[in-house]
Amino acid sequence: MKLFFKVFSSKNRFYIFIYRLTFLLIAMPYCLAQPGSGSPRPRIIITADPELDDNNSMIRFILYSSDLRIEGLIYASSQFHWSGDGKGTKWFVPGREYDRFNMGICPCESYRWAKGEHFIHDIVDAYGKSYHNLKVHNKNYPTPEYLKSKIKFGNIAFDGDYSKDTPGSELIKATILDNQPGKLFITSWGGASTIARALKSIQDQYEFTENWKVIQDKINRKVVLLPSGDQDGTFYGYIRHNWPNIEYRIFQDSPSYGYGAQVRANETNKALLTPAYMTEHIVSKGPLGHLYRVWGDGKQMVQGDKVDYFGLSGYSSEELKKMGYFVWMPPQEKGSWLGEGDNATYMNMLGNGLRAFEKGNFGGWGGWVSFHSTENSSAFISGATAEQMADMLTSNQKINKDDSIPFPDFFAEAQKSFVARLKWSVTSKYSEANHEPIITLEFPDNMLVHPGQKIKLYANVTDPDGNSFTIKWFQLPAGTYPKAIDLNNDTSNSVSCMIPKDAKSGQTIHLILKATDDGSPALTSYQRIIMEVRSR
Repeated sequence: MKLFFKVFSSKNRFYIFIYRLTFLLIAMPYCLAQPGSGSPRPRIIITADPELDDNNSMIRFILYSSDLRIEGLIYASSQFHWSGDGKGTKWFVPGREYDRFNMGICPCESYRWAKGEHFIHDIVDAYGKSYHNLKVHNKNYPTPEYLKSKIKFGNIAFDGDYSKDTPGSELIKATILDNQPGKLFITSWGGASTIARALKSIQDQYEFTENWKVIQDKINRKVVLLPSGDQDGTFYGYIRHNWPNIEYRIFQDSPSYGYGAQVRANETNKALLTPAYMTEHIVSKGPLGHLYRVWGDGKQMVQGDKVDYFGLSGYSSEELKKMGYFVWMPPQEKGSWLGEGDNATYMNMLGNGLRAFEKGNFGGWGGWVSFHSTENSSAFISGATAEQMADMLTSNQKINKDDSIPFPDFFAEAQKSFVARLKWSVTSKYSEANHEPIITLEFPDNMLVHPGQKIKLYANVTDPDGNSFTIKWFQLPAGTYPKAIDLNNDTSNSVSCMIPKDAKSGQTIHLILKATDDGSPALTSYQRIIMEVRSR
């Protein structure tokens, strides 16, 4: 019966309907539909300091604003950048960058913060100039006016200082306390003092009221913090002690988006970081590309900054040192990749079908979390690696991982997607740019399965541009069943597998369907299928 319907499904919509209905009726006892790729776009707040790679990460982020509900774009301080209070107050914290490099310039009134700093405003203005083109390719891009309304200055005066409310902290506080559904993701690309201030203000307002327990429970369920380390001591010094049950995610196995990515890149990825590639596909692409920073571009975020030598070219490390620069990374070829070191905090939020925002261990373009910290926030130590912190947790808090299930290197697919969106920003006709394949599953993306059960999965893949595409099914090390499973016909739209007999009730297996077109650049879409084991 099923074979009959499948044979005729490509010719008659009636038979397609009957086939789908037959599958669902047969699978009903074993499958439970859950919100997946069609779930609401994640709500996210970005806090960032004016570091070069924050600038680049922000440009990429804005190009994915169609995938997100952006609730805040907030200037923040860090140990590397702070503005001062404008009153001549001098500041010094032992062990900071200026102290480690023995600069002899602090105590100082400000540190590596340009007067009138407005890099987020500049990027949103450039987005505004690109908006009409972007809307041609994705109708969900927010208006420039909306994004401008979300730009606020946070606690930027001194690093680690969260003693006062600011427009940025007030926005975060209000968003934390609102009653909109879903998780609220808050990044800290710089220091977390603005986030700390928002939480401290909530604590001050409610701690000694009858509503305090309710407020705490709400925040612990709602807020997920996405830090790029502890850049000003406020995570370690305030947040983890006073809000120990807020979830935070620190990603491992993230593609190398940071400074010097080309030094560590494999040959495939290295080709996407060269001066020729960056010039052709990124910095030449309109207003947003013009703001993107590369090595030797002649720019400097703060005039006279002795740590920022990235705009210079043709000098060796020794020559730069003689010029008074504090060289912490070897200079690279002019025009090559500079860095987007904060990408991992938000790349799992994107609507590429990986559903990586749903849980930290799901994994995606931003890497994956091999453990969660909701009850054991003492594991958060500034400078510790994810592996070191994972070792501090009990074994039952870790996600099982079999070395035979590698975590993919998503860099090339992510980079080509970024390049495509930059092309969208300068292309007014849909037909003159490439777009991702569209995957439609013929079954729920969350399924209940039994040990020893044979599963056959079918998906329909189309390409909006009429391009050819390839298909690949693979297993991610995100499930709690610790071993690799065998997949048959893993390069077709129909794949089958046997649920292992030793799989235990409650364990999960994550499969990914990947479709990559042959357009320019080649673009990839995904669908994640989560199979949860139930004993018969």
